[in-house]
Amino acid sequence: MSAAGRRSEDASGPAAVAAAVREAGFVRLAATADGDALAATGLLVRALEATETPYQATVDAVPEPPATDADRTVAVGHAPAGADAALSAPPLAPAAAEAARELAADAVDPVLALAGARAAGAEPSGRSPEAPDLERRPGVALPTDDRADLSASTLVHAEFSGDREAAAAALEGLDGSGGGREVASLVALAAVEPDDAVPRAAETVREALRPYGCDRFETLGGYADVLGAVAADRPGVGLALALGRDVETTALETWREHGRRTHAALRAADAGRYDGFYVARVDDDAPLGTVARLCLGYRSPEPVALVAADGRAAVAAETTVAAPFEAAAAALDGRAVVRDGRGAATFDGTAADYLDTYREATRR
Repeated sequence: MSAAGRRSEDASGPAAVAAAVREAGFVRLAATADGDALAATGLLVRALEATETPYQATVDAVPEPPATDADRTVAVGHAPAGADAALSAPPLAPAAAEAARELAADAVDPVLALAGARAAGAEPSGRSPEAPDLERRPGVALPTDDRADLSASTLVHAEFSGDREAAAAALEGLDGSGGGREVASLVALAAVEPDDAVPRAAETVREALRPYGCDRFETLGGYADVLGAVAADRPGVGLALALGRDVETTALETWREHGRRTHAALRAADAGRYDGFYVARVDDDAPLGTVARLCLGYRSPEPVALVAADGRAAVAAETTVAAPFEAAAAALDGRAVVRDGRGAATFDGTAADYLDTYREATRR
């Protein structure tokens, strides 16, 4: 049974996870709500199912502290003191695949591991022997072959983002001679042309271009984008997707709606610039984590983009941000999880309360 303070630094990583759950009678997996952590959780669950090990898996923006009703608790995407083992160093999915391989090699889905890594912004390198040999091709990373789905992509923020009709109209202006290259050029220009685009946008949009082909969805980047959307909005569907269930149609519907809501929230945000960070206040139901990522990539002139709503906040940063982000949440009787410059927080208060507290924390 797990006990607070049990986990130590040597309990992190694939070998520690495999050792922790190998003889367990019941395993609890607690994952953060992002594409990489979702893929990692799916890989571990596949191994647990293959070895007939009972489990419970939860996905949440800020996971609850480890419970004590499991033989072993594994944290995925964070490293609380009460967990028996953790995967917390990104990319998580390849590490989870390594752990799963020690438990049940035949249960590992190498494409899921690659999609999780892509969701973390990593190139699919250092792959296992059984992984497919992916090829890059001209175009834009989408999960479907419908180019009007550009409107839903959360890898890009442009004038047509969130508006399917606008995306279709932009595509109609192409003469078709350049195929995928022509679409990629359109997207690249659309991402950097707006007056409020920041120089970082030129680098950010490159992540959406020249995608890797993929069997389950049209591209690996598109698969990763879907994983992130379902992790945030419908984690039950996300877990089913990561386990190979036939939920692709529902997952794509969730992804399209997530993209629409994200782009609308970013446009409607009450934004402001401070010394060292950029703030976007959004409605309470906005997809904060995705808004923060796009805000940093396409709109924030500062190295930190902080997105806040009443009771919740998210951050995306190019610099170390964990200390003030976590301190601000704690000061409002809340909790926060930060990994590799991306974080989520829950707290007791308004968006204004959190922003004031965060500003104070940055001055310490």
